[in-house]
Amino acid sequence: MDRPAEAPQVLPRRRPAVAGILHLGLGNFHRAHQAVYTARALDTEPGPWGIVGVANRSRRVVDAMTAQGGRYSVVTLDADGPRVEVLDLHLETLVMAEEPERVVDLVSHPDIRVVTLTITEKGYRPPGGLRGHDTGEDVGDGTPWVIDLLARGLDARFREGGRPISVVSCDNVSGNGRVLRAVVTEILERVPGQDDLLAWLRDSVGFPCTMVDRIVPATEPRHTEMVRDLTTLHDAAPVPAEPFSMWVMQDDFPGGRPAWEKAGVTFVDDVLPYELLKLRLVNTTNSLLAYLGLLLGEELIADSLTRHPSVRPVAAHVIRHEMLPTFEPPPGLDIDRYVEQLFTRFSNVEVGHRTAQVASDGSLKLPIRIVEPVLHHHDRGSVPAGLALLAASFVRVFTGPPSTGVAGRTVPEDPSAERYRRLGAAYPGSHEFAPSSRAERSEPASLPPARGSTPSPTCTR
Repeated sequence: MDRPAEAPQVLPRRRPAVAGILHLGLGNFHRAHQAVYTARALDTEPGPWGIVGVANRSRRVVDAMTAQGGRYSVVTLDADGPRVEVLDLHLETLVMAEEPERVVDLVSHPDIRVVTLTITEKGYRPPGGLRGHDTGEDVGDGTPWVIDLLARGLDARFREGGRPISVVSCDNVSGNGRVLRAVVTEILERVPGQDDLLAWLRDSVGFPCTMVDRIVPATEPRHTEMVRDLTTLHDAAPVPAEPFSMWVMQDDFPGGRPAWEKAGVTFVDDVLPYELLKLRLVNTTNSLLAYLGLLLGEELIADSLTRHPSVRPVAAHVIRHEMLPTFEPPPGLDIDRYVEQLFTRFSNVEVGHRTAQVASDGSLKLPIRIVEPVLHHHDRGSVPAGLALLAASFVRVFTGPPSTGVAGRTVPEDPSAERYRRLGAAYPGSHEFAPSSRAERSEPASLPPARGSTPSPTCTR
């Protein structure tokens, strides 16, 4: 990375000498969210909290950051124009598919005291389910299962002295810390003579629940050009992001952590109200705008909202009348201001958040986002028409005829896409499609717990 005549702000001002954090999932979200909070925390309280970043399969970001000495730019985008800051806290980057044993070694390394993950919802279970997965087996494409490597690393850490550590999920999984602890525990229960290992896991490994929120779109050539025009830097790995950012988590760090609270992280005992705020207002509304936008022929979330006057009232109805009644917002939150800010975020055309990106993996995400609210309204004798529209729009994206707006545009990636296309071609009417869809399913859908059985949000040790 070339130095400009007038360099932008570099965070932290003093590069950490030791890596105390291992991050699994070196994508844009980590680099514009957890890494930014960590860099700002280190700017206020230095410490051994450099990051080792592990990409899943792709070498693109790893090669670019390696060539730039670990540095990269974060480009904040809104109507006031782009702003650039450079992060300098990744001390090493690697590719998990190429060096799986290195990942195991890093989890067990005594310098590493925090492991963070952004592996998306689908990363928490291997194909076929955990019971059908043998330790060390890949997930079907030659890539090791990341949580399997994590569990093996924790086993090795225990055998090498058992220093305390925390494992922090930063994914949109309900009760993410609790879920991650349960999956890791289930893997380690297969280890011979595991009683002491499981006791150490229970007493010395933190699995805090978290809520993360920042819109981080995919990097485009225009972002590289922005960095070059504003700073003269030639950055091959810039990350675009909106101005808004939030990180809420439980303080469960037996091995220590950066001073994240000085960088704006909110530490609470119960993350659940924030989790539901994000899941039901941000994520669900974003999905609605994505699928409606695809059907309207729009490539950007902002254009779905601003170019079609009928869309905002629908989104506002879903938020006000179908989502807010289903949960209690965090105490002290000005919900009216939050909702208005949410529409400002979605309308930020400078971010360029693409409908196809937001709409990806909907068959995995939508059950988590809408089933419990639908049941809430069902129990009260009402029909949530906006959520019905969201489900119908999702199906229509994959089954609609060529005359729909999505024709000729990028169709989102989804593990059930081909199944929906096949059913849509065979059963064009909704009355035939729905029962055929249920009958063809080979295994039960992945749904939240049944009503009244929501697990405790507590994720402490």
